[in-house]
Amino acid sequence: MAVAALGDPVRRTLYELLRRSPGSMSRDELAGSAGIPRSTAAVQLERLVASGLLSTENRKLSGRSGPGSGRPARLYRTVLPEVAVSVPERAYDLAARLMAAAIEKSSADGTPVRDTLEQVAFEAGNELGSAAGRIDGMLAQTGYSPEPDGQGGYILGNCPFHRLAHRHRDVVCGLSAALLAGALSGCADELHQVSSDPDGPYCCARIARSPTLLGPAALEPKL
Repeated sequence: MAVAALGDPVRRTLYELLRRSPGSMSRDELAGSAGIPRSTAAVQLERLVASGLLSTENRKLSGRSGPGSGRPARLYRTVLPEVAVSVPERAYDLAARLMAAAIEKSSADGTPVRDTLEQVAFEAGNELGSAAGRIDGMLAQTGYSPEPDGQGGYILGNCPFHRLAHRHRDVVCGLSAALLAGALSGCADELHQVSSDPDGPYCCARIARSPTLLGPAALEPKL
């Protein structure tokens, strides 16, 4: 909802003005800075409040109180320190957390950093799979964009680590494979397995139906 609210250029301008401001701003200040009518600013600011991006307070700007001191002004300030969106969806923050954790663990116990990274990624995938309950849910939530492959498995329609994988393919694909294997374990999915798909258009892996379960009786997964 927060990202959708910033799709409007006027709301995005108002949000950026507040994000850069050291303090709260009034409707008049924001309208003047954005070069729009006060009434337009008021409507768009309230939409940002409803989206959870801004908070408000009512305060008299004169600093005086009592009769003749004027009405309190409605002031706005940002709530979220950062709002990010990418299309297609990426998960670079997840990769960064896993790599940092692997480096710390490798430095502490002396194990090879790549082995440690895959262990950390498996454990993280286990948690994500357990939380999602189903592998398709975990794939969708993490940005893999799963699509049924017609054989009871999933083609991964997006690589959430695309830019990293482009420059560091072996490391990142190993991380991703371990994450996916951990997710299958976390959601207790014995129907699928992680399979290499080096020629895939989007991701170097896919979620395949276990070989013993393929055949006419295989059920098509539902997204």
